[in-house]
Amino acid sequence: MQVSLKSNIWKLYFIKAFRWFLLIMPVIVLFFQENGLSMLQVFLLQSIFSIVIVISEVPSGYLADIIGRRLSIIIGCILATAGVAAYSLSYSFWGFLFAEVLLGLSASFISGADSALIYDSLVEMECIGAYKKIEGRLTSIGNFSEGIASLVGGLLALISLRTPLYFEAAITFLSIPVAFSLIEPERHKLDNSEGNLKSILRIVKYSLHDHAEIKWLIMYSAMIGVSILTMVWFVQPYLKLVGLPLALFGIVWAGLQFSVGIFSFYAHRIELFVGRKRTLISLVILTAICFFLLSVFQSLWSIIFIVILYFLRGISYPVLKDYINRIITSDIRATVLSVSSLVRRLFFSIFGPVIGWASDLYSLSTALMLCGIIFLFWGGISLILLHRCNALEPIDEREAGSAL
Repeated sequence: MQVSLKSNIWKLYFIKAFRWFLLIMPVIVLFFQENGLSMLQVFLLQSIFSIVIVISEVPSGYLADIIGRRLSIIIGCILATAGVAAYSLSYSFWGFLFAEVLLGLSASFISGADSALIYDSLVEMECIGAYKKIEGRLTSIGNFSEGIASLVGGLLALISLRTPLYFEAAITFLSIPVAFSLIEPERHKLDNSEGNLKSILRIVKYSLHDHAEIKWLIMYSAMIGVSILTMVWFVQPYLKLVGLPLALFGIVWAGLQFSVGIFSFYAHRIELFVGRKRTLISLVILTAICFFLLSVFQSLWSIIFIVILYFLRGISYPVLKDYINRIITSDIRATVLSVSSLVRRLFFSIFGPVIGWASDLYSLSTALMLCGIIFLFWGGISLILLHRCNALEPIDEREAGSAL
């Protein structure tokens, strides 16, 4: 059985690679603009994507805890394929909106379910200490896949900006048969005697009110997540602003994804070396500084600040997810992780259009400066509240202190 469960790890690696082979990403903003969309509309699409996740994230995570993570991932892979196919056939804002709804539902069904499947597989295999490393590798593989796709997508875009989408739909389809081959590990069953809605609300209340450490880790993770999502959609306009030739967009985008892949792969070692407290503080300070510097300097050499943000992206995802996983039980794991993703997407659905509007009305520089101010304030408040509930210290040190 342990050998079979071990196969879940590499199967999820393949699913991640297929789903993140995003051939359109190095030119997606240019693709939107070619189809008549403004930056406000670009961020509106991403806001709608986030709203769909906000609505479906927790129910889908709860469903994964009830029906199993394997089936949830299968549904997510099918919806992902349908979403990319819909994108390839659309030519207007409304067509793209429909595609984003499908992709948002896909993300909801997979979000939390994949990490929960890994974590519970490792629990049964008695290898839980490897989780942070495996989660880092999962993130790393996704970004390596997107990096390779960026190089290929940049070449395909020379045919037309729509061509990458046709190939992307075919590759995303490959995730479906792999998802069917996953094996559901043994786990604690969620007590559903009180009814679905009451159970969901109970877990949401537990995550965002009753358990202080989970609550503020979720709020902190939301700040990091929103900053990452915001920068992803500003990279291409920024590269255009500093005069990078279009032929190099795919190469630069690929380099950014490869960098995240490398940083994610070593995230567990970096966090171990730096320490939990310094990691949490550094993520906030460096994020704000990079946005400020990108706002002030617009030249090719300032792309280095984007690279630093992508370094933070690579470190933060596996590390923060591990912090949350360590303090939740298996029966509610997928639901709590979905709550975390929901909060991040909810904030981005509000924040994204405002920043897109600021970029259209004023300038990209103004929008980046506004981002830096907001993220510094938001992150600072989160750190203070994490400190108050003693969540900046490693769990083992807290347990040792309480034993004394």
